[in-house]
Amino acid sequence: MPQPTPPRLEPVLLRGSLIVLRRKCGKRSCHCAEGVAHETPALSVSVAGVTQILTLRRPDLPEVRAALRRYQQALADLDRRALGGIARLRERVEREKAESRGQRR
Repeated sequence: MPQPTPPRLEPVLLRGSLIVLRRKCGKRSCHCAEGVAHETPALSVSVAGVTQILTLRRPDLPEVRAALRRYQQALADLDRRALGGIARLRERVEREKAESRGQRR
């Protein structure tokens, strides 16, 4: 019996911004007490008007950056398609108006 084909996984898309959270831990002997705060990478995204923060591990950063780029590319592609649709609609409407003006004469 043939093996079923596994579903094709699409690359992950992520919306949001990479940010760096900076904080002091509160330990007197820590280097952050002198000035340089601890840094943690995070993904900031607004969902239904509420900002959500997802802290990340450094090894996750290349994957997250790539997913953010894919989202931006998909958004740009969608915008180009929409603008192309608007241009085609405008041409059709103008052509139909010109044809109807020509029929009235």
